[in-house]
Amino acid sequence: MSAKKSASKATVTVQQIGSPLRREPSQRQTLIGLGLNKMRRTKTLEDTPAVRGMINKVAHLVRVVDEA
Repeated sequence: MSAKKSASKATVTVQQIGSPLRREPSQRQTLIGLGLNKMRRTKTLEDTPAVRGMINKVAHLVRVVDEA
């Protein structure tokens, strides 16, 4: 039998506050990976170490709005 995982997963909501113009291409790709590509867009993502690493990489371009 498989183990049942909890239905409620931790999430984090991020908002893009900086422009990717004149930034490293990898930073632009990271924003796209987070689902952000235009200013003031918000996205709710699953709170995983991979997502946290992406947020840390572009911390100067995004803002964490909510952690649940």
